[in-house]
Amino acid sequence: MWDYQSKRDDSEVITRLNELAEQLPTRGFDEYYNRIRREGKKWNRKRVLRVYRNMGLSIRRKRKKRLPSRIKHPLTVPIGMNHSWSMDFMSDALSYGRRVRILNIIDDYNREALTIEAAHSFAGEQVVRILKELVFMKGKPQQIRVDNGPEFLSNIFVNWCKLHGIEINYIQPGKPVQNAYIERFNRLFREDVLDAYIFDNMEQVRMLSEKWMHDYNYNHPHSSLNKKSPIEYAGDFHSEASFRMKDYDLNKIKMSKLALSDNG
Repeated sequence: MWDYQSKRDDSEVITRLNELAEQLPTRGFDEYYNRIRREGKKWNRKRVLRVYRNMGLSIRRKRKKRLPSRIKHPLTVPIGMNHSWSMDFMSDALSYGRRVRILNIIDDYNREALTIEAAHSFAGEQVVRILKELVFMKGKPQQIRVDNGPEFLSNIFVNWCKLHGIEINYIQPGKPVQNAYIERFNRLFREDVLDAYIFDNMEQVRMLSEKWMHDYNYNHPHSSLNKKSPIEYAGDFHSEASFRMKDYDLNKIKMSKLALSDNG
């Protein structure tokens, strides 16, 4: 009795089935075969099914979530307050091992720490709640720079930003340098707080974080801000903006007087 084995070259069938399985991992043989037929390929059903089974594709693959491609946004110097905020999460643990997550948000213009929020876990709803409070107190940013963490990919975060006209600038995966403003902030916070203390509870984390944030905002001589603290640098911006507004008002008054004199 002959043990017949097909000598037909199935490499083209294998290649196409692999492509379909990668593109549509939750579909099955019927979908793949119908697509192959629509492409004009004349492979018969028995042949494609045999290759499909030999490849083990009848066992469904677990679908992997794929990130959309990210455009590299240059890390430019913002033109003023609320032009651009940066957000990022840090991780640590309490003395008995329970995980702590910390959400940092800064204004990129003057590197001011807008908030340092500590919790055992965060969901998209919590991130949005924190942003709502900040917008109420500080005003709305034009854009927010974040990584590709699940909280920043959540529908509630994305939809809230879209509703309020806030552009989300996602950095490219594995490129934290594209979020360099907050990466430096994180390093300082870790050195001064997270690596310097052992915490027994969340209250200690929050208390020391708030104390550190106040000192950082009011006293830290930032090398990129002419050795001024974030609050001092913000004061310069507000003073300049106020001066420009007064100058604008004076010019309006002069123009009105000229118009009146011409009409007279």
